Amino acid sequence: MIIFPAIDIIGGEAVRLYKGDYNKKTVYNSNPAEVAKDFAALGASAIHIVDLDGAKSGDTPNLEIVSEIKKTSGLYCEIGGGIRNMKTAENYISKGIDRVIIGTAAVTDEAFLKEALAEFGDKIAVGADIKDGYVAVKGWLEKSALTCEAFCDKMEALGVRTLIITDISKDGAMQGTNLSLYKALSEKYSFNITASGGVSSLEDVAALRKMELYGAIIGKAYYTGAINLKDALEAAK
Repeated sequence: MIIFPAIDIIGGEAVRLYKGDYNKKTVYNSNPAEVAKDFAALGASAIHIVDLDGAKSGDTPNLEIVSEIKKTSGLYCEIGGGIRNMKTAENYISKGIDRVIIGTAAVTDEAFLKEALAEFGDKIAVGADIKDGYVAVKGWLEKSALTCEAFCDKMEALGVRTLIITDISKDGAMQGTNLSLYKALSEKYSFNITASGGVSSLEDVAALRKMELYGAIIGKAYYTGAINLKDALEAAK
């Protein structure tokens, strides 16, 4: 299982939000590329980046910083946050970003998702942010009419290979991840599933690895010291 330590960016800084609330922000480092360098030094192979400004604006306000993260770390980099058209996806991929994550637009713009999959194949992942059993959109600010299962059925039919599933209620809360959700999804679907939200202990990592999940994202737990990244990488093997 791949461990994706996370860098969330607002205003050019590495931050964490509590349950997706932009008003509950903690700044951890004013230089996200330095954080990426630390990840590489600890043995990580991949980074999960979220442009939280982009999630709101649908643009690439932190493109140069994201590019710097890739260059500085040399790691596999995936990014989400505001990727709602081909131009934005192309901007990231042209900067060497390995995979872009389509979230809101996977719900609202099927034509774009199809075009992106046709053009970029495995460089496209879909992010499903789950709130009370439904997929949330627009930086978690709105709930869509699609249940998690209906959304997964749709993505499977479209040929999506990689899904990043976040339980918003667990994100940044340091109370463990939603193991039952990932177990149910991994048993029903053949996606590469990455667990996100509340991965806050080595027990969480070990339990997800047992399910043979593709990946797990570690955010706040790394920044607060609750999880030692080296130990997590070892537990994921």
